[in-house]
Amino acid sequence: MPIEAVIFDIGRVLIDWQPEAFYDRHLGPERRCALFAEVDLHGMNLSVDLGADLGEAVEALADRHPGWADAIRMWQSHWLDMASPEIPGSAQILRAVKARGVPVFALTNFGVPTYDIARAAYPFFDLFDRAYVSGRLGVIKPDPAIYEIVEQDSGIAPDRLIFTDDRPENIAAAAARGWQTHLFDGAGGWAARLMAEGVLDQTEVAIHA
Repeated sequence: MPIEAVIFDIGRVLIDWQPEAFYDRHLGPERRCALFAEVDLHGMNLSVDLGADLGEAVEALADRHPGWADAIRMWQSHWLDMASPEIPGSAQILRAVKARGVPVFALTNFGVPTYDIARAAYPFFDLFDRAYVSGRLGVIKPDPAIYEIVEQDSGIAPDRLIFTDDRPENIAAAAARGWQTHLFDGAGGWAARLMAEGVLDQTEVAIHA
């Protein structure tokens, strides 16, 4: 069946997402390990991905852990530093698919305010024909409900969607619904898969591999 839409995850597919590496640079590995052991920063971020306000979530966590308050507040003040840089080659693939006239969607676990920050920093976000953002939808991958939203909203049959994500559980959930899937491990592999599906041609793959 021909592919009718190409769907990208964003974090660790189009842009990097490495909070631990950021805190290693600013606190040192030992203090970073202590911070992440004592403070559930990822749990706080998950609440933002589900629609919580970033500032309110950060301040609530800082209030609960006053000894780490300054470090916790960096999650907001330095968020873009954690979501950088662009993954080499991935945005070029997005542009190439878009230039072919194939719809491109985002399906991402992302907070509403953080998505807006990233969109301002990375112009290729504006290439998406549709962006399915968990913070707007109130549901996150790999919950089957978020994949169902994509199917119903787009009107495209599952087997005509191809989706890349760096997390195996997110890929497995999409595959269980009949989507075509690709576990992202670099732009070269993703480009080669799109070539195999007839979405890109050999010249375009050679550029991005």
